[in-house]
Formats: sequence, structure tokens, C-alpha cells
Amino acid sequence: MKNISMNTVAVLIPCFNEEKSIAQVVRDFRTQLPDAAIYVFDNNSTDNTAREARKAGAVVEQESRQGKGYVMRSMFRQIEADIYVMVDGDGTYPADRVHALIQPVAEGKADMTIGSRLHPLSKSSFKYLHLTGNRFFLFVLNKLFRMHISDLLSGYRALSRQTVKSLPILSRGFEIEAEMTIKCFERGYRISEIPVNLSIRQEGSKSKINIVKDGFLILNTVFTLTRDYKPLTVFGSIALILLACGLAAGFTVTREYLLTGGVHGIQLTIVSAGFLLSAIISFSVGLILHSISRHFQEQHQMLQNILMTNTNKSR
Repeated sequence: MKNISMNTVAVLIPCFNEEKSIAQVVRDFRTQLPDAAIYVFDNNSTDNTAREARKAGAVVEQESRQGKGYVMRSMFRQIEADIYVMVDGDGTYPADRVHALIQPVAEGKADMTIGSRLHPLSKSSFKYLHLTGNRFFLFVLNKLFRMHISDLLSGYRALSRQTVKSLPILSRGFEIEAEMTIKCFERGYRISEIPVNLSIRQEGSKSKINIVKDGFLILNTVFTLTRDYKPLTVFGSIALILLACGLAAGFTVTREYLLTGGVHGIQLTIVSAGFLLSAIISFSVGLILHSISRHFQEQHQMLQNILMTNTNKSR
């Protein structure tokens, strides 16, 4: 394992009303990483989360904008470290697996590791609706992006400094994990999964996820990023649907002409032409956006190469 001083590791814990578990989470990670800096960002908690975290030895900061995405964006912007460990403050993720998460990043074999609760080797306690939702999003993601990951929404991850400082995060809420995963994959970052066992929340602790609202936001994030990173797939699919509608309407008009020698439903002819023209426009838009997207990907890769070169020189 590459020799990296533990004081270059930062443990980032976003929190909202986790007074029952946060102190134990801080103590557990302090035990595992005695030289790491542990930060708790309190997101407008109405209980004693901040006080309990501070008593346990964490550095406590405040984030007034409500939402996990806002919290993580502030953490990534403000905290300086070589390796970042992000973990929820609800006490459901095992601190003793942090070394397995850090190791691939420390050795330079991964840019981001994900603590997978759905890995074949994991034994996790999931609520039925949460498990169903996670699997649904995984199915959609793997189909759209051809990714092969087992846990899209895990809040337990380790990331390299370069990944954290170069990854543009726009999410406001719980969809941040989906955004991070998709953007890392599409930008060519190396992603590894480490099996972890998800524990049951402590009594009195409640999940902050709204299944309907947050589920919609996650799904919207997936499709928005699909549009941004795979425009030809999106607009090409729309073009195929429009083409099929146009051909169906055109077939009806053609059949009528062959049978009667004339066309009585001129409106259907206009509709058919409209569908076919829209299909051509949609496909053309997809091609143009695809070219633009490829150009930006090339620019990003060049910037990454420059950043890597400067980092190596500074060492």
C-alpha cells in the first residue's frame, strides 16, 4: 500500500438531526483513523447534533442551505486533503471498512470507491421500498450508461483529491450520489466497489429520504445527465419515435390513395409530414449536441492531464 500519512485523510459527515448517532460515528472513525481530520457539517439541525459531534471531537461547521447536495458541495470546496471519506451520520455504515475503501485510492488504483450495500458479498438491512427504488435506478442507469455497479446511492465513499476538486457537483439533495457516480463514470474516472454491510438505524432515528420526492429528483438527475452526456441517444430515440409515427400516418395516407386513387384526409398527410420533419430535426439536434459534448470531453481530458502534470511536478 502506498505510504500516505493519515493526516491527509478527511472524514466528511453531512448531518441533519442525527443527535442519537453522530457521536458514536465520530468516535468509531476516530478509532479507525486516529490521525484523520473529522468534519461534521450541520445542515440546520433542530436537535443537539452539532453539540454531540463537537463533544465527540469533530470539527463542526454549519451549512444553511438545506439539502445534502449543498452540504457536500461546501465540504468539497472548503476542506483540503489528499483522500476524502464521505459517510452519513446515521451510524448505519461500518467504520471498520474505511481502510478497504481508502486503500484503492491511496494506491492510485481508483479515483472513487463506493461502499456497496448491494454487493453480492454484502449483508445489508434494507427497507423494502428503499431496496426496490435502488434496484430500479440501478436498472435504468446500467441500461442508459452501460455501467456495472451494484449500489448507485451509497453514502459511504472515498475519493481522491483530484476527483473532489475537479468534479462539478450541481445537486441540492440526495441525488448527489447519483450525480457523482454518473459524472465520474462519464469522465473516465476509475470506480471501485467495496462490499459493506448496512446496519439498522438506532431506535428513535429516522431516515430523511422522502421516497416520492427524492425518488423523482434522482430519476430526473439520471435523465438530465443522460441528455447532457448522451444527447445522440436521447434525441435519436425521440427521432425514432417521431419517425415511426410519421410512417404510420403516411402508410394510412398511401393505402387510401392506392385503394381510392385520391386522398380525402389531407390533415393526416400534414400530420405525417410534420412527424417526419420533426424526426429529422430531432436527429440533427442530437448530432450537433453529440459533437459539442465530445468537444467538451476532450477539453476536460486536456485539463485533467495538465492538472496531473502540475501535481506530479509539485511533488
